[in-house]
Amino acid sequence: MADPIVDAPREPEQKRSNSIQTAGSGSTLSPNSKSILRRAWCHMMESVRPSAFAEFELLILTFCTGIQDAISFPDYHCFASNQTGNTVFLMLAALLPHLNGEMFITANIGAALGFFLLGGWITGQMGHIVGPRLRIWLVGCNFIQSCLVFAAAAMQYIHGAGLKGADAVIVVALLAFASGSQVVQSRSLQMTEISTAMATAAWVDLLIDPGLFKLKNHPRTRRAMFLATLILGSLAGAGIYRSTGSWVAILVSAAGKMLVTGMYLFNSAERPKTATGPNAC
Repeated sequence: MADPIVDAPREPEQKRSNSIQTAGSGSTLSPNSKSILRRAWCHMMESVRPSAFAEFELLILTFCTGIQDAISFPDYHCFASNQTGNTVFLMLAALLPHLNGEMFITANIGAALGFFLLGGWITGQMGHIVGPRLRIWLVGCNFIQSCLVFAAAAMQYIHGAGLKGADAVIVVALLAFASGSQVVQSRSLQMTEISTAMATAAWVDLLIDPGLFKLKNHPRTRRAMFLATLILGSLAGAGIYRSTGSWVAILVSAAGKMLVTGMYLFNSAERPKTATGPNAC
């Protein structure tokens, strides 16, 4: 009678299969790497909480605004951030065009006001969709603003600070777009006392504050710090403009904005909502 057929051991095949799986798993991220990436993603998707640290960041941006406007008016006869004067000058240009080139430059004023509004509109509407205080939005938006100001500094360094022409319009447009985006972004942090740009309302609100002379009055203190920082930034911009040139002042402003971009990574977040499931942070 024939001997029964016994299956050969499959250990070599199993070993080969295990080796293939091991080699395949080497191409994917380890659990530790996935955990780090998930924590980083969850951190960027947090909503930043209004805090004293956020106040400090807005004051840095205010200082940068003061620098920009201190050089934009003597160079281009317009303001990159404060649009009250630009609005009045634009109406004068419409009714008194013969003053163009003497009191103001119509093209520069139009670019400043138009691109400020465009930057504010895009940032505000996109913020409604993305989430105005989402960390990834604040970091990305402020990074773009900083790059625009760096580009304006490069334009001035290469082509000089001409009063008229396409180069002047481009520099004004870059600064104004970044400023409009910055002002809208600052409002998302719910600190309206620190607008980072407009001083008229802050002066009035400070003077009519019923608790102006109280020791503890946080809104009053915010307005006073905003105005003082804007003044210091304007003085710093004028000093740099007189000593080294306006492109250096714009460069310093861009560096300050980029600093705030990095600082947004360390802001405290609002208490997260309770979530479950594999996508929960």
